[in-house]
Amino acid sequence: MRVGLSVYGTTFSMGVHPASGRPTIRPQQLMEQAQALGLEGVELPFVFLNGVDIEALRRYAEERQLAITLDTYGCDPDHLSEVLELGARLGAGTVRTLVGGAKLGGDRREMVGHWQDYLQQVLAGFQQATTVAERLGVNLAVENHQDIASEELLWLCTTINSERFGIVFDTGNPLATAEEPLDFTRRIAPYVKHMHLKDYWIYLSEEGYRLVRCPLGQGVIDFPAMLEILAGTGHEITKAVELGALEGRHVRVLADDYWPEYPPRTAPQFAQLWRFVQHHARPVGEWRTPFELGQPVEDIVVYEQRQLVSSLAYLQALFGDSHQQEILNGHL
Repeated sequence: MRVGLSVYGTTFSMGVHPASGRPTIRPQQLMEQAQALGLEGVELPFVFLNGVDIEALRRYAEERQLAITLDTYGCDPDHLSEVLELGARLGAGTVRTLVGGAKLGGDRREMVGHWQDYLQQVLAGFQQATTVAERLGVNLAVENHQDIASEELLWLCTTINSERFGIVFDTGNPLATAEEPLDFTRRIAPYVKHMHLKDYWIYLSEEGYRLVRCPLGQGVIDFPAMLEILAGTGHEITKAVELGALEGRHVRVLADDYWPEYPPRTAPQFAQLWRFVQHHARPVGEWRTPFELGQPVEDIVVYEQRQLVSSLAYLQALFGDSHQQEILNGHL
């Protein structure tokens, strides 16, 4: 299975979180860890490449047939062009970026009156950067990072209209913009270049619901159905395991001030979402992660690693990779 490893699902284990007290994992170390887990690629933040011999790292990845996705952020065309150039040197297939503006959990309150103007700036920046992506033969893809909804992603993709511009599809994040996951998948499927494999548990709140990280296959996401939809496009889509953040995400869909900057939604659309949420909501109880409970670093690392190994075992069963199962047996 063509699945890689992202640093963002295990931020304490990999020294990415400042509270971990650990040295940040280096690019080749991430590649080594991915191989040790039976995976076939990595997703690297571009800042990890400071001071790294790019050509040597590219050779290392090519010799081991590891796919590379490079992470950045924002819509500044000069910055995106620099990262695309770096990605081309590294042999990355896709550079992932994000829109931002909204807070995580789909919260656009601070953008009221400004969101549409902001999207026009985003479009202009992406259009300029896409010309560089086309020249280099590297995909530029924007993630649904709990900020931008499917309607807006489709608007960006159809307006830019380039084979080198598309979407990084985070499988758990449609719920953060009040969208039913499979409906979201059907809408954006033709434009997906790369995926973040993520699952969530749902806990109801007075203002909506909370999304809490969990191992793949144990939450609300129907991965077989989702992957079947995407397979129908006939496109090659790389993937990375990226478990949710250590902080739960509060999606306040029952609050009046959640909606003003969202695209118009119909009553049937909201009913579809709310049926999904109610059907999958877990019983009332403790939803906080070890990080949110203030537990020691060692406990958080163990928590992350257990969820990662459980997730990989699920993917092995889903994709039927016997070689990876042999590798995972050494980590269980």
